[in-house]
Amino acid sequence: MLAITVDTENGRRHSRVTAEALADLVRRIGGEDNRFLVVQPIPDLPDVFVQVWHEAGGEYTLEYRDGSADRHFRTLLDTAEPVIAAMTGWARRTADWNAGMHWERLDFEPPADIPPLDLGADDRTLLETRIREVIAGGYATRAQLAELAEDYLVSGDVRPVSPEQARQLADRLWLERVAEQADWDDEEEESDPERITHAFAALESAGLTARENFTCCRSCGQAEIGGAGSPEARGFVYFHSQSTDSAASGHGLTLMYGGFDGSERTTASVGREVVAALEECGLSVEWNGDPGQTITVAPLNWRKRLVG
Repeated sequence: MLAITVDTENGRRHSRVTAEALADLVRRIGGEDNRFLVVQPIPDLPDVFVQVWHEAGGEYTLEYRDGSADRHFRTLLDTAEPVIAAMTGWARRTADWNAGMHWERLDFEPPADIPPLDLGADDRTLLETRIREVIAGGYATRAQLAELAEDYLVSGDVRPVSPEQARQLADRLWLERVAEQADWDDEEEESDPERITHAFAALESAGLTARENFTCCRSCGQAEIGGAGSPEARGFVYFHSQSTDSAASGHGLTLMYGGFDGSERTTASVGREVVAALEECGLSVEWNGDPGQTITVAPLNWRKRLVG
């Protein structure tokens, strides 16, 4: 698998694709609503990407940016195969992936200066703490973090953080986490969040609707989980974003579960199925078998890698 996301013109996102799947996506472009691909690394890095544009019968315009407006380059290619080779090499971080091509640097207007945040110490601490909490949760994208940074301190008509300041702040804290995460790269053991994902995938395959970081709270989760999966699902299990925050803070992960028929018997059966899947993945579970009680995964080392 390649540590990339691929966004297409029709709005679909493909994560951690194989080299063969990337090649297939490149070969498909050219028609209506499918003329370009944008490829970004996982974890996402500000202004780091490679992209290609192609209309049937024309050349392929291949571009990449390496972190700033003065590091944006373009080349034109006649066929898909050199595009595939270059994009695959870029995805694999091959040192000479762009060798042997004629690249021209594109000129862009320099970005406007962003004024420093005019926040009091308490507000700044509150904002940065919240962003770091969401980053530690591991489900937010850079765009979602920027939206959070812009909106978190809004009071009435007062918006103390501009969109540009929000993006700058979110990117700075994101890159802190990227650097921290780099120290995990040599660890071969599966992480606890990865175990959660594998357990939920197994439960989904077994006929339950299993969702991670689903909605903001239990009330919303219970109201929406019925429409979140297959209409043939027997039951559900999920945790909401408040549970994610708790897990990231070292307090274990609380799971909601149940049967769609509303019976205690089905809910208890689903609970046993959830516990078995979690334990099969090597996780410790606290649950007394009571269908009226939540399931808690603890102890838990919540070190979740950033999303693409």
